[in-house]
Amino acid sequence: MEEAKSGDTVRVHYTGQLDDETVFQSSTGREPLEFTIGEERIIPALENSVIGMKPGDAKTVKLSAEEAFGSYREDLVRTVERSQFPADFEPQVGQRLSLSEPSGREIAVTVTDFSEANVTLDANHPLAGEDLIFNLELVEIV
Repeated sequence: MEEAKSGDTVRVHYTGQLDDETVFQSSTGREPLEFTIGEERIIPALENSVIGMKPGDAKTVKLSAEEAFGSYREDLVRTVERSQFPADFEPQVGQRLSLSEPSGREIAVTVTDFSEANVTLDANHPLAGEDLIFNLELVEIV
């Protein structure tokens, strides 16, 4: 039976969880995740974990925060005057926003705090600083 290698398109069922076993994402009950190994459209360390697996193989992979979404960076947290937002903007803690940089690049941020005068935005990935555990099953090599 063929083993997955770089350049292969694969379909994988997965469950991602934190160290405390809280599940943050899963393909259970959905179509498997499909990706091409080496394109880095998902976490590169996770892609590489599939190399050498055969259809039907399952494994558990633990990724350090550095291998996953990186360390939590305080420099990616900014407090912005509320006047910088549209007048009808009603922030909520946990709200995800997409902001445009002057260069035109889009940045995803999360509202972490707000007051009458300011809104605190965090551009870290929500899982930054977390070690992650993935249960993987290689469904097929396409």
